[in-house]
Amino acid sequence: MMHNVPREISLITKKIREAGFEVYLVGGCVRDLLLKRKPKDWDITTNAKPDDIQSLFSETFYTNDFGTVGIVNETDDDTLKIVEVTPYRTESSYGDKRRPDSVTFGDSLEEDLARRDFTINAIAFEDSKGQIVDPYKGQDAVLEKVIATVGDPEERFEEDALRLMRAIRFVAELDFAIDTNTATAIQKKASNLKHISKERIRDEFIRIIMSDRPLIGLALAERLGLLEYIIPDLARAVGIDQNQAHSFDVFEHVLRAVQHSADKKWDLDIRLSALFHDIGKTDSRRWSDEKKDWTFHGHEVVSARIIKKVLSDLKFSRETINRVTKLVRWHMFFSDPDKITLSAVRRMISNVGEENIWDLLNLRICDRVGTGRPKEQPFRFRKYKAMVEQALRDPISVSMLKTGGRHLMEKFHVEPGPRIGWTLHALLEEVLEDPKKNTEEYLDKRSEELLDLSDEELSALGKLGKQKQDDVEQIEVGKIMQKHHVR
Repeated sequence: MMHNVPREISLITKKIREAGFEVYLVGGCVRDLLLKRKPKDWDITTNAKPDDIQSLFSETFYTNDFGTVGIVNETDDDTLKIVEVTPYRTESSYGDKRRPDSVTFGDSLEEDLARRDFTINAIAFEDSKGQIVDPYKGQDAVLEKVIATVGDPEERFEEDALRLMRAIRFVAELDFAIDTNTATAIQKKASNLKHISKERIRDEFIRIIMSDRPLIGLALAERLGLLEYIIPDLARAVGIDQNQAHSFDVFEHVLRAVQHSADKKWDLDIRLSALFHDIGKTDSRRWSDEKKDWTFHGHEVVSARIIKKVLSDLKFSRETINRVTKLVRWHMFFSDPDKITLSAVRRMISNVGEENIWDLLNLRICDRVGTGRPKEQPFRFRKYKAMVEQALRDPISVSMLKTGGRHLMEKFHVEPGPRIGWTLHALLEEVLEDPKKNTEEYLDKRSEELLDLSDEELSALGKLGKQKQDDVEQIEVGKIMQKHHVR
């Protein structure tokens, strides 16, 4: 562990220690070092008080009620730019089930560790000696991959209800399990989440979604009774059977969809869209006597309406709300390339925006995998992707030229008519052969020569140019089809 402590951290602890104070690394960074993971942040605890800490470093800030001093480092490593140093402390009761009513600075490391949430986070490390202080057997919990509270779990969750979600988040992030007593206490205290602000719930929820195992985390949150206090509309999807096209109920389907987005390392907006794309099926489900099956007509519209409210309640950014709502609203786009045209594809691109179209296709992949189908991109889907790429690219046309019909008419005093079109197509043929000719200077010079030709001569050159345009366009479309392995 000593060899994995960055120099920036060692310099901080050394300076505090040389000033006559105790100092330890503590919490998640120690846990991550034991797991041989790079810590996402570094926390230090000491018996020095905030004024003592600030006096030792040139650039610090102190703007909280808990004694935490931020030490600023000059580094390109985001995990080291701000290092938090907090005095040992003890805490009073938690009147709002989130924050202690008062904080008292202490002199004992053991008292400080006793107030922490889980045993894996109650390990301290003295980096100059390589000494570990572990009164609650946190190292054993790390080795056994178990989440257990420090002391009585019901008391820990009664103090700070956000710890209920933190337990789930550690399961999803670390691939740990929750010990039986802790899990039982989570179920018993689940309703305490009602006392937690939406912003705090959102932040923990995001970390679960952005973990490598969101399916495990969300399934556990539902089983332990937390999901109804996090996103009740999602909890209502449990047990909602689907039609024969699906192997799973709505809840398992969306969990598998979001897990695929995590496996692909896609961003938060796609993961949210995958999780919520079918959230409206609970309300839109109807039985069809004709089909002898369930139908979900318009569920994408219902889902978009629900998710807009859910994300707004959780205080997500307007940008995220708009993007996710748009992806969910249009995820049921018709994608049979044998029955749609490029115009229909362009209309879909217009609906979601060019900046979102590939994310919409990725959402469709998640949706497909979530049904239990083995292939994420069958031939028809690959063909649709090729049509999207074709619709997005600038077609081979006279619009590519650094000139135009209006310019030719004004500069050479030519009346509107077919000679303008013939000239532009003749110019296009030359530019396709040699793109360096696509300059206003060359095209003006060549246009003057072409416009001096007879109608018969200019028409022939224009037709050759039009044929060249069609040939090159077909070659470019063929490359796109080959790229997506379709014909």
